[in-house]
Amino acid sequence: MKSISCSSAAEEVLARCLAGSPPKTLPRCLLEEACAPALFRIIVEGLADRFEPALCSAYARLFASAIHFVNPEWDVPSLVARYQRVRRPRPIIGKPRRIFVLSRVTLGADVAVTSVLLAALKRRFPRTEIILAGPRKNYELFAADRQIQHAPLEYRRGSLAERLQAGYELRRIVEEPGSIVIDPDSRLTQLGMLPVCAEEAYYLFESRAYGAETDLSLPELAARWAEEIIGVPGAKPFVALGRIRRTRRKRPIAVSLGVGENPAKRIPGVFERELLTALSRTGTPLYIDKGAGGSEGERVESVLFESGVKATVWEGSFAGFARVIAASSLYVGYDSAGQHVAAACGIPLISIFAGFPVHRMFDRWRPKGEASRVIRVEQQDPKETLAAVEEALSASMTRRAPRARVLLTENTAS
Repeated sequence: MKSISCSSAAEEVLARCLAGSPPKTLPRCLLEEACAPALFRIIVEGLADRFEPALCSAYARLFASAIHFVNPEWDVPSLVARYQRVRRPRPIIGKPRRIFVLSRVTLGADVAVTSVLLAALKRRFPRTEIILAGPRKNYELFAADRQIQHAPLEYRRGSLAERLQAGYELRRIVEEPGSIVIDPDSRLTQLGMLPVCAEEAYYLFESRAYGAETDLSLPELAARWAEEIIGVPGAKPFVALGRIRRTRRKRPIAVSLGVGENPAKRIPGVFERELLTALSRTGTPLYIDKGAGGSEGERVESVLFESGVKATVWEGSFAGFARVIAASSLYVGYDSAGQHVAAACGIPLISIFAGFPVHRMFDRWRPKGEASRVIRVEQQDPKETLAAVEEALSASMTRRAPRARVLLTENTAS
C-alpha cells in the first residue's frame, strides 16, 4: 500500500508539472525513505526524459525543496538562483591545474555524453590531469587511457539522504586549488543542484535543455557544447578498453537483452526467443550478455533454453562485454549501454528502441553512425518489431563487416 501511495503522489506531481502548474514544494510523503524510488523514477526521470527547458526549472524548484528537507542549511531560493546561474554556458578560460569530470553513473550515458567531453578536454589540455569521478565500473570503460585518472565514488540508490551523500563526498574530492569541474548532468550532483565547488570553477552541460530547438542526439549536443565551452570542435564518443584481442574465427554477433531496470523498453511475448532464433539462422556465433545477474540473468537463461539457440554467455564486468562488442561483427539489443559502445567503436548495430515517453527522448538517446540501424517501436507489436529487425539484419549481413577500431588512447580524441 505504501508503494502505491508513493507512486500515486509522484504521478500527481509529474502530471501537474507537465500541465505547466508545478507545485511549489514536494509533498512531504515523497521525501520519506520509502518513497525515494517513486520520487526518482517517476518525477526526476519523468521530467528529465522529456528534455524540455521549462521542466528543468520545475525540477530545480522541487528538488531544492528536497535538498532543504535533508539539510536545512541549504536555502531553497539560493539553490534555485545558483542553478539558474550555472546552467548558462560560458567558455573555459585559462589553463586549469586539474580537471574533474563527473560520471553520469549510468554506463550508456558515460559513453554517449561524458566521453565526448573527455575527448574534447584531452585535445584542449593534453598535459593536464583529467580525473573521472564516479563508480569503478564506469571508469573501466576509459582505464586504458593514461591521461584519464580515477576518483572512486559510488552512488547509492537508497533513500534521498543516501543519494545526496555522493554530492557531499564529491565536494571533498574536487576542492583543490586551480581545479575545475565539468558536470555532464550527473546524478552525483543531482543534475547540477548540489554545489560541489566554487561557481567560477564549475561548468554544467545541462543536457536536458541545451539545444532544445534541435532534434540532435546527445553525442551531437555534447560535441556542440564542447566546441562552445571547451573550444574543441568535432569531439566524438569513445571508449578506451586497451587493445582488442581477436582470433581468426568468425567474428560473433554481440547481443544484450538488458533494459536498465526499465521494463517499458522490452518487447513482450515471444519476441526475445524469436530474435535469438533469427540471429542464429545467420550462422554467425552469438555472444550474449547476462547483465548484472538476478532477474536479468534468469531471463537470458530462460530465453536461451526456450529458443534452443546455442550462444556463448558473458558473465562479468560491463567493460569486459564492451570488449566483446568491439571484437564483434554486429551488435543487437534494446536501447541500452551496449548500443552506445558499439556506435563508439564503429561496430554495425541494430537497436530496438521502445518505451520512450516523447519523441524528443528518442531523438536524444538514439545511437548515431553510418552502420547504426535504429528501430523505433511506437507500439510494442512483437511480430512487427521482429520483421523490422530481420530486415535490418539482412541489410547488415550483406554489408561488409568493417574493421573495428583499435581502442587505444590515440584514437580517443577524434
